[in-house]
Amino acid sequence: MVKNIAILGASGYTGAELVRLIATHPDMQIVGLSGERKAGMTMAEVFPHLAHLDLPVLQKIEEMDFSNVDLAFCALPHATSQEVIAALPGDLKVVDLSADFRLRDPAAYEKWYGKPHTQPELQKIAVYGLTEFYRDQIREARLVAGTGCNAATGQYALRPLIAAGAIDLDDIIIDLKAGVSGAGRSLKENLLHAELSGGTMPYSAGGKHRHLGEFDQEFSAIAGRPVEVMFTPHLMPFNRGILATVYVQGDAKQVHETLAKAYKDEPFLHVLPFGQVASTRSIGGSNFVHIGVVGDRRPGRTIVFAALDNLCKGSSGQAMQNANLMLGLDETTGLMFAPVFP
Repeated sequence: MVKNIAILGASGYTGAELVRLIATHPDMQIVGLSGERKAGMTMAEVFPHLAHLDLPVLQKIEEMDFSNVDLAFCALPHATSQEVIAALPGDLKVVDLSADFRLRDPAAYEKWYGKPHTQPELQKIAVYGLTEFYRDQIREARLVAGTGCNAATGQYALRPLIAAGAIDLDDIIIDLKAGVSGAGRSLKENLLHAELSGGTMPYSAGGKHRHLGEFDQEFSAIAGRPVEVMFTPHLMPFNRGILATVYVQGDAKQVHETLAKAYKDEPFLHVLPFGQVASTRSIGGSNFVHIGVVGDRRPGRTIVFAALDNLCKGSSGQAMQNANLMLGLDETTGLMFAPVFP
């Protein structure tokens, strides 16, 4: 039976990406789309690349009928999702793409997002949406919290290494390059073509980036003791993609073997041959992650590379992977398409 889907916040990049993915999904159909500022418009008007699809007109959320909806994707800004999801029918399955339910500890949420969480009861039931590590909980979940795209990239590079004790937990550096679509569709001066094109810059440096909350939560839980990584993201003048270069202390061959063993049966996680680096060009527009391992010239130092598409595997593709599990479908349905190259 085809599942009925609603997308809240369909006028943003992740909402449009969800529409693109669901358009060829054999077991999902879109029955409702919301876009607060663009209510009354068609998706063709908002995103011309979707003009060939027969889609509902954008509505305000309060005008939507959820009586026949099996699952809703919530692609709304941070802090907005809390109130919106709290007002949805209590039996409706929800995949939230914002940061509102990623952190389990209310104090951690307040620390990283600057305000108290307004829905602590929902926060308690939310399952962290890094599919490959939480799929059993996701299958049974009513609410799944999609990860941060930067946080997902770093975790794919490091989780198996932390679990296996293959690296020094007190000496981890994540240097990350992110495409501009990760900043959303809202108008921002620093994202103007003249401000961004032709250069790059770090942002939220010095331990200020909010995705550090996810790294702290997840890595510390795996290790059974506090783990704090150094993390600096950089804004790059390309549309899609994230490349994380992770510096660790550990034997390079052991690091590669640990990652290859951990991911050998994962359909979307591909560990490259030893010595080969990952590239954003090889995963664009897809739900795949490429991971490479290279030994440094100094013995015992290793570099791990992880590349994914921030709008797909880092957000909307991951959300659909989770939705497949929540709806009892095969996890890979609608997601095995090849990357776009060149």
